[in-house]
Amino acid sequence: MTEQNEMQFTQAILVGLCLPEGSMEETGRSLDELERLLETAGGSCFAKVVQSKDHPDPRTCVGSGKVGEIRDLCRAYGVELVVFDTELSPAQIRNLEDGIGEEVRVIDRSMLILDIFALHAVTGEGKLQVELAQLKYTAPRLMGKGAEMSRLGGGIGTRGPGESKLESDRRHMKRRIAALEEELAALDRNRKTIRAARDRSGLPKVAIVGYTNAGKSTLLNRLTDAGILAEDKLFATLDPTTRKLELPDGTDVLLTDTVGFIRKLPHHLVHAFRSTLDEAVSADVLAVVVDASDPEYRAQLETTES
Repeated sequence: MTEQNEMQFTQAILVGLCLPEGSMEETGRSLDELERLLETAGGSCFAKVVQSKDHPDPRTCVGSGKVGEIRDLCRAYGVELVVFDTELSPAQIRNLEDGIGEEVRVIDRSMLILDIFALHAVTGEGKLQVELAQLKYTAPRLMGKGAEMSRLGGGIGTRGPGESKLESDRRHMKRRIAALEEELAALDRNRKTIRAARDRSGLPKVAIVGYTNAGKSTLLNRLTDAGILAEDKLFATLDPTTRKLELPDGTDVLLTDTVGFIRKLPHHLVHAFRSTLDEAVSADVLAVVVDASDPEYRAQLETTES
């Protein structure tokens, strides 16, 4: 059985935190999106747990009673993955795994998104960006496990180009991060050269932007026969693709598909994919794609615009 087939049977408990500035309805919608992220990574939702609190618990994010409830669910039904919709600190992950049980992996939304990025990175640059983001974000959260790292060798939130590096010590990680940043800087300089050549061509540059899974790749394929992957999944596209398009009036433009946006995407993940997102920054025109059939389309448009 392949790892992908094994992942299809990974069940997880999803945990949401409702704070005073939010609402239960908003928390529920965010958890629904987290469930779609989990499905994209090859897992399935066993249960959703929500707690209302004035502020996150500094030790475990949710209260001790809720940690006990999650622990009992995991033990009773053999669930080995818990995904928090809230960003967790390294200490919170350690405390949660101590409280829930060492056989259970605890990850947060950002770690799940990085796992999906690892699945969908195709180009060399995309894989380097994923590895760099994994090392900078995930490694500090996994370093407390020591010898237990071996049990994390295959599962949602642990795979990807950087997973073997996470088992190295901190000095090796720092060297690897420096090497990755140097490689990406060289690729960025090359990308700027290509961009300058496009500028000299005089062709207007149009970037297709929008929420993840809004239909950006499908639009590019329909207009240009680009032949790129277009799936009904979140973050199916990670690497930008550019094609020439002749408009009805005979004008040629350069049309670029870009990585989608999503709510609660931390700034450090955006920075890791800066060179990819620069395609949108340098465009003459932004074509914003919105899935009008999605009941959340207004909120998704706001996320894209922000």
